[in-house]
Amino acid sequence: MANKRLGVVVIGQSPRPDVVAEMRPFVGGDVEIDLRGALDGLTRAQVAELWPTEGPDTLFTRLPPNGENVKLSKHAVEARAKQVIERFVGAGTTVTMLCCTGKFPTLGGSGVVVLPSAVLSGLVNGLLAKGRLGVLVPLPEQAAELSRKWLRPGLEVVAEPLLPGAADAAIDAAARRIDAQAPDLVVMDCMSYDQAMKNRVRRSVRAPVILAVAAAARVAGELLA
Repeated sequence: MANKRLGVVVIGQSPRPDVVAEMRPFVGGDVEIDLRGALDGLTRAQVAELWPTEGPDTLFTRLPPNGENVKLSKHAVEARAKQVIERFVGAGTTVTMLCCTGKFPTLGGSGVVVLPSAVLSGLVNGLLAKGRLGVLVPLPEQAAELSRKWLRPGLEVVAEPLLPGAADAAIDAAARRIDAQAPDLVVMDCMSYDQAMKNRVRRSVRAPVILAVAAAARVAGELLA
């Protein structure tokens, strides 16, 4: 493919060098990663107004430059992310990726849009026909809703909260809790989890672990190879 450019939309604001660094090993060194935020241009006060209305409307992200943890309305973010994706497509970007594992049914359209939720769903459906799926989610209030997202016949879901960027002790505790429920496979269901956190989780979890940002970036890299 001549156009070695990947458009990435984070649900918060840019820049996010941490996200680019996590993706880089999987998309290749010759791919330009153009990362933009769905909330770029908004003040902190305006971001604070995008508070979720209820549990299912809740998204989690970290804002630059200090990695501030914030909760956002999924509905509000989806509308703005769609506009950013459309600008990428209008500029000739053939592959874009939304940097969030939530389900966004209105996103897509021209070009190829990599949705991590679809990537993870395909992996889990292909790897675990039946059994117990462990899911790590950022916030306690997301556990019930995200468990329902994964439920299907033959699959039992157990979820534990683990805040991205948490201290080692908190990571270890969450990993032990999820491992105690004997999952057959574990998904780290947030794009703010990184490889270092996965490595820490793997110390305590005996099942295979899927890191969302790595899985989605691998797909994007394959499309651009």
